[in-house]
Amino acid sequence: MNSRSAASIAPRLIAAVALGAAVMLGTAGCTFITPQDTANISAVSDGVNVPSTGGPVVVRNALIVATDDGSDGNLVAALVNESDKSASVAIDVKGHQYTVRVPAGERVSLGADEDPLLIEGLDVKPGATVEVLFQSGGDDAEPVKIPVLDGTEPFYKDLVPSPKPTLEPAGTPTPTETPAS
Repeated sequence: MNSRSAASIAPRLIAAVALGAAVMLGTAGCTFITPQDTANISAVSDGVNVPSTGGPVVVRNALIVATDDGSDGNLVAALVNESDKSASVAIDVKGHQYTVRVPAGERVSLGADEDPLLIEGLDVKPGATVEVLFQSGGDDAEPVKIPVLDGTEPFYKDLVPSPKPTLEPAGTPTPTETPAS
């Protein structure tokens, strides 16, 4: 090989390397400026996860399945105790207060393994959200807005609160004729 052909190859080699680097940077550069969805953990269902209850119990997939008029609703959620001691969760939905005990290292699944919490007098129609406070432990917890759904979807149909039986007043007995003897 002579010195003239080696000199003509060097600029071509440098140009090829520069072009390859530009292509690699151009195709990989998107990840430098685009937010990665895998870095954001979010609920994968209709319910919401509660960021903090102020204690050892975390709340996952919280939602309310209500009657069509929104008068009553069932609170559905998974309550997970991440500690080695039994804990309670105080739940406040529009002034209705409940307490659920969660054993150490266990999960209580309202609406699946356990009955959902019936909230009579909810007065929030499906499609809206309602502010709920979940608190376990002594630290402060912030209320979260959770969705109110109806039984339109087949998997929520069994979670809609049952209608209350209507009691009819006992009527006045109809007198019967007694045959004359």
